[in-house]
Order: sequence, then C-alpha cells, then structure tokens
Amino acid sequence: MEIMSSSAVAPVAMSDTMEAPGDLAAGRRPRLYREILLIALCYSAYSLVRNLVPTTHTEALQLGRQILDIERTLRIDPELSINHLFIQVHWLAVFGNYYYSTLHFVVTPAVLAWLYLRHQDRYVFYRRLIFATTVLALVGFWLLPLAPPRMLPGYMDTLLAFHTHGLYASGASPVGSVSNQYAAMPSLHTGWALWCAIAVADVVRARWAKILVFCYPAATIVVILGTANHYLLDAVGGAVTLGCGYLATRSVRLMVPRLGPVARVFSTD
Repeated sequence: MEIMSSSAVAPVAMSDTMEAPGDLAAGRRPRLYREILLIALCYSAYSLVRNLVPTTHTEALQLGRQILDIERTLRIDPELSINHLFIQVHWLAVFGNYYYSTLHFVVTPAVLAWLYLRHQDRYVFYRRLIFATTVLALVGFWLLPLAPPRMLPGYMDTLLAFHTHGLYASGASPVGSVSNQYAAMPSLHTGWALWCAIAVADVVRARWAKILVFCYPAATIVVILGTANHYLLDAVGGAVTLGCGYLATRSVRLMVPRLGPVARVFSTD
C-alpha cells in the first residue's frame, strides 16, 4: 500500500527510486523501545556471527594475494601507495586510525536516529535496507575469509605503527583479538557509509547537500585503503552488497506483502 504523501515525495529527487511499499505515513513512528530492542538484537547477532566466521590464516593470506593480483591485472591497485602516504604523514595516519575505529559506529546510528526523529516516512525502509545489507555482508565474510593488506608484506599497520586506539590491528595483540580480522570482503565501512549518504541525499532538498554527503563514503574509501584494512575491491564489494540489499528489500515487500508475525517484528505500527 502506497502511503507516502505527494508533498513528502515531490521535493526529493531520489524518492521515486528509493520508495518501497510499507514505509510509514508521515507523522507516525515505530515504537522507540521496540526499535532499540530490535537494533540491539540485530547488532548482537551480527557481532556474534562475524566472530564465528571460520578463519584459516594461510588461506586468508592467499586470498589476499589473489585479490591484489586481480587488481594489478585491472590496473586498480592504489592500496600500497596510499598506505605509504599515510605512513609518511603522521597526522593523516592518526586521523585515519580514529576515523576507521569510530565514525563507522557513530555516523551510521546517528543517521538512523535522525531518520527516526525527522523523517519517519523513510525510516523503516532504510532500517530494513541496512539490515539486509549487513546480513548479506555476513554471508560474504563466511564464504571469503580474507586477510587485509596490513597482514601482507610491504604494507604497514598504521594502528600499530602510531600506537593509537582501535578495534583492528594485525598480529596477536589484545586489540586485534577484539574482532575477526578476516572479515574484509565486502567492506561494511564502505557499505554503511554509502547507505548514510544515500539516506541523507534522499531526504534533503539542497542540491549542494545531496552532493556533499557523498564525500563521506569517498573519504571512507581513502581511509580503509590508507590504513591498509581493505583492498579497493572490498570497497566495490561493499557497494555491490548495498545494491543487493536494496533489491532484497524491495523484492520482499513487493512479492510478499504480508509476512504475518515475522513482518510485524520488522514493521511497526
């Protein structure tokens, strides 16, 4: 059932593209306690599954070398030069380390909260989209455990080199043990940053703002390469995963308009 008002759609150039059945009418919000519980449960499940991904160090390194070989063949392998730039420019490396370790977990929930408070007609769709994208990324982590560039010869782990805080580091350090180090393909940093940019661009009116928000995923890609946490193809994988998440979100709502109790968990009245 289509319930977005024409006044909500008209000013937004991307609304026709991103609109999905089941979005809430303007003026209605899902119950906050249910949303907090749902997001907490989903993130806990994501963290648990991510760290249960089977990892074999040798195979993960071999896959990393294969990724680099593919990029060199395609002449799209900027990781080493950008990583060396970060190492040479102290402030850039430190900034990149904190950017990588924090903004991923700050900007994404901030955009989600902003949609909930100010654009509730779009909130449910984008919440479904990021959930679908994250689930698909977990499938990628499981099927392709991949060692990041910082574990390969020639690359330097900026987190260890500059002794900054973070959840990701090479080797057997306590920092490195916090999270699965082989969940690199696809890059959820890229996927979530692109989700943020699209969600904001979908609802803001100013053209300059629509363009500006895409600086965030662009900067994120530079950071994940400079800190040697991802390959360029990981970033491509993150964008593709978001696209697949969008198709999955639309398909479920179009083909199965009534999912009974399961639907009621993910859509609120």
